[in-house]
Amino acid sequence: MLNSSETGIIAAIVVIAFGILAWGFIRAKPYGKLGILAWFQSVVLITPWLLYFGLLSAGIYINIAGILFLAIAFAGLYIAIGRQLRAMGQEEMIKKKASERIAEEASQEKADPLIAGNTPSQPEIIPIPEEDLSTIRSIFGIDTYFATETIAYQEGAIFKGNLRGEPEEVHNRLSASLKEKVGDQYRLFLLENPEGRPTVIVLPSRNDPRSMSPGQKAFAGILLLASIATSLEAGGILLGFDFFSNPARYQESLPITLGFFTVLLAHEVGHRVIADRHGVKLSLPYLLPSVQIGSFGAITRFESLLPNRKALFDIALAGPAVGGIVSFLMLILGLLLSHEGSFFQLPNEFFQGSILVGILARVFLGNTLQSSLVDVNPLVIIGWLGLVVSAFNLMPAGQLDGGRIVQAIYGRKIAGRTTFATLIILGLVGLGNALALYWAIVILFLQRDLERPSLNEITEPDDTRAVLGLVALFLMVATLIPLSPGLAGKLGIGG
Repeated sequence: MLNSSETGIIAAIVVIAFGILAWGFIRAKPYGKLGILAWFQSVVLITPWLLYFGLLSAGIYINIAGILFLAIAFAGLYIAIGRQLRAMGQEEMIKKKASERIAEEASQEKADPLIAGNTPSQPEIIPIPEEDLSTIRSIFGIDTYFATETIAYQEGAIFKGNLRGEPEEVHNRLSASLKEKVGDQYRLFLLENPEGRPTVIVLPSRNDPRSMSPGQKAFAGILLLASIATSLEAGGILLGFDFFSNPARYQESLPITLGFFTVLLAHEVGHRVIADRHGVKLSLPYLLPSVQIGSFGAITRFESLLPNRKALFDIALAGPAVGGIVSFLMLILGLLLSHEGSFFQLPNEFFQGSILVGILARVFLGNTLQSSLVDVNPLVIIGWLGLVVSAFNLMPAGQLDGGRIVQAIYGRKIAGRTTFATLIILGLVGLGNALALYWAIVILFLQRDLERPSLNEITEPDDTRAVLGLVALFLMVATLIPLSPGLAGKLGIGG
């Protein structure tokens, strides 16, 4: 049976979940069928997880096959609803464009100074040379983007007007035309203005992100050496000695360090392979040393502009996906190789520290988890540490991988809100947990800012990417949230 405190927590989670759904329905209702269908799509996506944890809290355990069936079935329904949404949205867009053209023609007649008898206002000075500005204006057309107004902006210009095609196709055509006429002197951004209308901004290429300086590269090297040292120390602690006091025993903790760095390397390789595929340059990683687990991962900056939000999503997800898969395989292999007399002995409370690790351990180790000490293979610890690192980097905040995923799927406004919410949650948890406080400080001072807008900020990632992103965020939660004593008892973890 659940105790009163666990019942209260579960009740609070249920109330919050249904409150979010009700709030979403209220916001979606004014948009008619499109809004309701979009709301229902979000309901479909979170239903399997609410169902799973609801049954788990009631003492009903669903095995991995059942979890996969729920996830695949509801993900397929989510994608099908998304296709229906796009079809309905295209019809609405056609109607909207027709009405906009009528309104535009009427407004131009009223605004024309020769027709209305008005005196033209003094034109705003644009920082782009007049010859270049004239060339840039020539790339717009009635079948791509019909520019109606030019406004100075920073070192470039904003072109207000009306989008006359699919955002991705229009941006590709305009960018190719701009490069053909002026080379690499300027960058063309397609994004929404505060009123939600497509807007083109052209800025000089000298504002592109800069490559790392020699000093920054040297600092990255120092952090790498520090992370190697802290990883050796973490391995030594697991083996029962202090590496910093006994550096001659480095060979004993070296296997754990190499295993952990394999996970970190897989994470970075994942980022870079996908970044190369999208033509995006990445900086060297700034590793974050940690005595507790060796390293908390790395901070990696973009050294070139992102072509679109799909590229941002793919690059952000690739790192924790590859690192997480390697960690998961290590964990599973370690659990399979664990037996009585294995190298490490862990208290059963270790497996209560993560919902995901606890459930996997229950599947592979069974009743062994009821012993006060559980014999495990070293790969169990390495895999668990790797999953923790991937999960921390998937937190939906700022320039962490999770923050980039949220920004790619939902846009900058939602990403800013989730960053704020994550900092508040970490701050509250940090009152009693030093690790949460550490991450709150890292995000606040190093990672809180969002990524700069991509060249095409309007085109959203497809539904499949949205599903993958939300599954990644769910796995982050399942990795970082511990099992309550009552739920651990139901799973047979502990005496």
